Amino acid sequence: HLKFYILTFGCRVNQADSLSIGRALVAGGCDPSPLREADVVVVNTCSVTSAAEQDARQAIRRLARERPARRIIVTGCYAKRNAGEIAGLPGVHRVVDVEDAIAACCEHHARDKDLNAGLLERRPPDRAAVATLRPGFLGRTVAALSVQTGCDAACSFCVVPQVRGPSRSASASTVLAGLRFLEESGYNEAILSGVHLGSWGRDIGPRQSLAGLLAAVSARAGRLRIRLSSIEPMDVTPEVVELVSGSPVFLPHLHLPVQHASDRVLRLMRRPYAFETARRLFERLRERMPQAALGTDLLVGFPGEEESDFRALETWLRESPLSYAHVFPFSPRPGTRAASMKPRVPGREVRERLAAIRAGAVTLHRRFCESQVGRTLEALTIGDGTVALTGNYLKIRIPAGRPRNERLLVRVGSSDPLRGDVVDRP
Repeated sequence: HLKFYILTFGCRVNQADSLSIGRALVAGGCDPSPLREADVVVVNTCSVTSAAEQDARQAIRRLARERPARRIIVTGCYAKRNAGEIAGLPGVHRVVDVEDAIAACCEHHARDKDLNAGLLERRPPDRAAVATLRPGFLGRTVAALSVQTGCDAACSFCVVPQVRGPSRSASASTVLAGLRFLEESGYNEAILSGVHLGSWGRDIGPRQSLAGLLAAVSARAGRLRIRLSSIEPMDVTPEVVELVSGSPVFLPHLHLPVQHASDRVLRLMRRPYAFETARRLFERLRERMPQAALGTDLLVGFPGEEESDFRALETWLRESPLSYAHVFPFSPRPGTRAASMKPRVPGREVRERLAAIRAGAVTLHRRFCESQVGRTLEALTIGDGTVALTGNYLKIRIPAGRPRNERLLVRVGSSDPLRGDVVDRP
């Protein structure tokens, strides 16, 4: 059998795509293997920043150097955006869309020429695939399920709509079938992911909403606990808040990429909300879910960002109810409106502002961790079983001896480092 390995960069949607590719390869008679034994390596790339593209190039060169005879198949957003650049790298056998990655891997091996890369394909799941796709497949205990892809927004800094196309949603019945498949495969936790998750259902006739999908997910009987991937602030409706905060199906974790705390910068970014609206939303969420993980993405050094804009961001971050923040420097992406915007913030100032905001993010995450000491939290063992991922997104070191994918209760003993003891099973 052909042995394969999938190396994934980027977002939850890419993780879901990689799971889809892996499932289809297994159904076609291929075997997942450690990297050192793989006949073919699929590199699923990201293009959201220039650093992400550089990471992919470095990985591809390393793979080719370590084993020149191995086939390297490259897919994902970077492959879609700049196939020619990737094709010129050493060892690259094919550069393909996600939908074509299966055929590229299985040339001369596949028994089924119509293998579908979709995790949510309509035919019944292959029983052998179910047996192989257990928690830990592709190194992940938690499965990402893509329910939407593409984006109709026009944020001035973002290249994703160019490579992912317009928004497209899986039907509610298809999503529920995907969750059922994951449950049959032994998973205890799944992530509903999308490029623009909050736009789910707007392309379905009659028009549907994310709140409607979440209600259907909440109503299904099953053991799966659901985590939501990133949701834009303007898409978090009162109905979504009510469902996520009120249903035991959903884990207490929301990630809302606000990007900045200056209305002037948000307008330059073409973000469709006022900062005050987002600020009040975070406050309401913290009131409804006092122990939840609330996260965001922040973009520093955007063209035209002034000192007063930076100070507004720094002040809000210090006072915010956030649990964590992912902080990025502005990265001009060719083909986006922001790539040609002026004035550019000087590199030294960007680095100084970035360091300050990242220091603020470290402080607020430490504060959140400290607030959880002494609490008993539901968690799931991941990796080698010595780490438990809590519902509110903390990775807590626990004593060895537990299998991967076990649900348990952990009492948090310390915050730096995060350690705890198992007290019971839910």
